[in-house]
This record gives sequence, structure tokens and C-alpha cells, in this order.
Amino acid sequence: MNYILSKLLGYLRLMRPANILTAITDIIAGAAIVGFFEHGLNDLQSILQLGCLVIATIGLYGGGVVFNDVFDAKLDKVERPERPIPSGVISITEASVLGGYLLVVGILAAFTVSSFSGWIAVLTAVSALVYDKWAKHHSVLGPLLMGVCRGLNLSLGMSVYLVSLQGDFLWWIAVVPVAYIAAVTMISRDEVHGGTKTPLMRAAVTYALVIGVIGFFSYMTGQWLTVPLFLAFFAWLIYKPLLKAMKEPTGPNIGKSVKWGVLGLIAMNAAWTAAFAGSPYGLAVLAFLPLSIFLGKLFAVT
Repeated sequence: MNYILSKLLGYLRLMRPANILTAITDIIAGAAIVGFFEHGLNDLQSILQLGCLVIATIGLYGGGVVFNDVFDAKLDKVERPERPIPSGVISITEASVLGGYLLVVGILAAFTVSSFSGWIAVLTAVSALVYDKWAKHHSVLGPLLMGVCRGLNLSLGMSVYLVSLQGDFLWWIAVVPVAYIAAVTMISRDEVHGGTKTPLMRAAVTYALVIGVIGFFSYMTGQWLTVPLFLAFFAWLIYKPLLKAMKEPTGPNIGKSVKWGVLGLIAMNAAWTAAFAGSPYGLAVLAFLPLSIFLGKLFAVT
């Protein structure tokens, strides 16, 4: 019994449950951006499709982070020996099977919605594997590709319902999480040994631009009275640890900044959802945050 429980906990640690919740909110925010909550809630098929995309993102994100640990097994043996693979709880073969299964499930779930959704899922899986295996340690390509994975995930949510008054221009919104996660990934390189203030300052500027863009869209959609409250909370979540890390760029401080940069995605997606679907839906997305924080205390986020 203890052996089975140890294995299950090891698999969960590999999948990073707190992070998966942030990926689910990407899907919800993407659906809100293209008008799903205005047009699609009365259509059972659309609701089922949204559910399939949630399953897809669980598989894609879970598989991507599992393979991250598979390819980093040797490095983690030195820097993070407590993780499931270097500690011997989960073998590389077992982790590889889990990661492969999750990616396949994610891709198949997306194809049940549409071929367009399916190919977004394929591109997301390929991008994640390229990042995990080759691009991670590249100073420019690594953060950019990690951001692309998030942008694709938001696009996956947008693929559920393509009817919108704003038209194709909305697809450019997917660039925003690319920039945001690229900034978070850039500073994550120093979370083990510490670093300099420069990447942190660049992240601070990027965060401000992201907040400004969401604020602009909230004005365009007529939600400019309530969305700033979501953005203020988002800014508080991400800037508080970032400013502390800028004052003292040690590994632990940078690690906390990265953690809240990831968990802050829920607040960002809540703001997107409030901007395009209204505050009640934004609050529903924000309700994911307490659970994600709780899971983040049980399982590593970075």
C-alpha cells in the first residue's frame, strides 16, 4: 500500500497539479475572448467541446512538465535530488510512459473538438518537447518557446468557438502570454543559484506591458470599471515577490518570484475573462487560485 501511494504521489509531483490549474484557466480565458460565454453556454455540444479542451490541456501541460523532468534527470540529481526521478521514486521509463500517455490523450481530446484544435495541440506538444530537450538552456530561444507553449494554450481555448464580433484580430491576444511567460522563464534560470537584477527588471517591464494591454482591451469591451480591480490584484501577486527578488536576487527569492509568476496566470486569465465575459465569470476563474495555492504547497510549482 505504501509503495502504491508513493508511486501515485511521485506521478502527481511530476505533473505539477498547481500548474495544471493555471493551464485550465488559459482555456477558459481563451473561450471567453471569442465569445463562448455569450453564445455557447446554451449549446450542449459547445459545452462538451470546452470540456474536451480542458482534458486536452491537462494532458498537454502534464505531459510537457513530466518530460521536462525526464530530460533534466541528470541535472536534477545534482541540483534537485529530492525530485521523483533522481530520488528513485519514479524511474525514467515510468516517467516517459506517463508523459507520452498524457501528450497523446491531450492531442486526441483536442481533435475531438476540431482538426484545427487538434493541430494546435500537436504544435503545443512538439514545442514543449523541443523546449524540454534542446531549447531550455538557450538564453533567448528557451524563454520564447516556453512562452509560445502558453500562447498556443490560450489559442486552444479560443478554438472552441470562433464566432466573435471582433474577428481575426483577437488571435493576436495570444502574443500576450508568450511575452509574459517568456519573462517568467527568463528569471527562472537563476532560481537555484541566484542571479542579477537585470532579468528581474526586464520582467518587471514586461509585466507592466501585459497589464496595460489587458487594460486596453477592457476599455474596448466596456469593462473598464471592474477589470482594473482584477489587474490590481494580478499586479500585487506578481510584483510583490519580484520587487523583493530585485532587492536581494538570491535563489529562494527568485524562486518565489517564479512561483507567483506562474500562479499569477490565474489572476491574469481572470482579468481576460472579466474583460470579455464580465466580472462574474472573471471571479469564477479567480476561484481556481486558492486551490492552486494549496496544491502549490503540496507539490512543487517550479
